[in-house]
Amino acid sequence: MANQFVFKRYEIKYLVTDEQRARLEQAMEPYMVADEHGESTICNVYYDTPSHLLIRRSCEKPIYKEKVRIRSYGRYAEGREMFVELKKKYDGVVYKRRTVADPARTAALLSGIAEPADQIEREIVFTAQRYGELVPSCYIAYDRCAFFAKDDHEFRITFDRNIRTRMERLSLAEDTDGEQLLEPGQSLMEIKCAGAMPLWIVRELSAMKLYKTSFSKYGTAWQRSGASVDTVPAFAPIRTVLPVHAPAPVPYPAYTRTQRRAAHAHVA
Repeated sequence: MANQFVFKRYEIKYLVTDEQRARLEQAMEPYMVADEHGESTICNVYYDTPSHLLIRRSCEKPIYKEKVRIRSYGRYAEGREMFVELKKKYDGVVYKRRTVADPARTAALLSGIAEPADQIEREIVFTAQRYGELVPSCYIAYDRCAFFAKDDHEFRITFDRNIRTRMERLSLAEDTDGEQLLEPGQSLMEIKCAGAMPLWIVRELSAMKLYKTSFSKYGTAWQRSGASVDTVPAFAPIRTVLPVHAPAPVPYPAYTRTQRRAAHAHVA
């Protein structure tokens, strides 16, 4: 998990109870194996403009949206890995880029002043320069159990519980406490796949009458915070001058209508 740096996949979300989760995990046993690290705490700090432009646009559910964050597995301490991530979503497909960086390098990348070392860093610096200013906006941590298909490691199912958030102490080095985003006994299940879901999980979701949901951790946290942006236009302009190291355009795949339906399959 920590060694992957480029992702392109569908991410389909479901809110499940403890009982539903236990049944799903039992159904997964013939097909999937648990991540060797077991349950791990994932800590994130989301970056945004001072007017929260990225998350406000994301909450409008446009065909294209993006988020910028830093991540650590467990509370960050000197010598541990920190990741800088750029997450984009276009027409239902998630594209994620991430790179390992120490705190000083992270600050330089997200300020748009770093000299990029590779394509991923070019995209991150380009994004920072494009928005003009990115600042820490929201802290989110959760406890995750991840599972991988035995015959296809690109197919994953994760369960996130104890999702907590705060709008202050925006550092990965701080404690992982915060306000709960889910009801007691709930988990957020995410199915991550490059194409259509396997038939066995589609049948199980149908039998349990589970339906996909739209749930953004950062979006939910921001909306609950009651942050006021009354003085800022909903679609404030962003910097239009391209930086020196603008990345090459990334072509998006021409998924057919049938493929999109299969990947988002759920039975009514």
